Amino acid sequence: MADKTPHILIVDDDREIRDLLSRFLEKHGFRCSQAADGRDMRRVLADAKIDLLVLDVMMPGETGLQLCAQLRAERNTSLSRIPIIMLTAAGEETDRIVGLEMGADDYLPKPFSPRELLARIRAVLRRGGMDGSSLDENSGGETVPMLVFDNWRVDLSARRVHGPDGEVELSTGEFDLLVALAERAQRVLSRDQLLDLTKGRAAQPFDRSIDVQIGRLRRKIEADPAQPKFITTVRGGGYMFAAKVSRENHPA
Repeated sequence: MADKTPHILIVDDDREIRDLLSRFLEKHGFRCSQAADGRDMRRVLADAKIDLLVLDVMMPGETGLQLCAQLRAERNTSLSRIPIIMLTAAGEETDRIVGLEMGADDYLPKPFSPRELLARIRAVLRRGGMDGSSLDENSGGETVPMLVFDNWRVDLSARRVHGPDGEVELSTGEFDLLVALAERAQRVLSRDQLLDLTKGRAAQPFDRSIDVQIGRLRRKIEADPAQPKFITTVRGGGYMFAAKVSRENHPA
């Protein structure tokens, strides 16, 4: 039987940090691999099934931001969907915003507590429904639950989104946000509600990542992101999914 233990890849040029985090996460039930740079990261990804990346922003050569962008642009679906937690320098808000824009699912400023990283890893994996086989194809039940609106289908089991022109690649955070909105269509949701629905306890006070992810999501599903017809802004209220959404079960 395949090992269901979540497999974490830590990418950081500081060997001491890699070793410390690996020991800590393994003590708490994870499998860990390490990479010192982008070349090492690609080698590990080619040889092993990784469930989540912990990726340092500031590295010599290819930076974490560049590596994040490269993964999100991958044509290999499983690689493009790997959840990513970015490690950023303390106070570098620009790095965090750019990281989220490029598709990171969460960020953690250095220095940080390993326990906080552990909590964030668990939160991201829970949001993705991951149990060590998180990126596998649909396991073959009789029906597949779908959210359907206009010519769009959101496959809740395989975590895939299909639009009029084919499949649209979403990060874990973007998918969770779309589902949170679509499942509560035609209801106004505040930023705090959306943070709670998508991040739970990992949400931080004054977290603006919802606005960043709304912008990214609009660019992927709206015909005109500047004039959105699905995800509308409600002044003083938050956001609303304006389309009518139905929940259907389709044959697997």
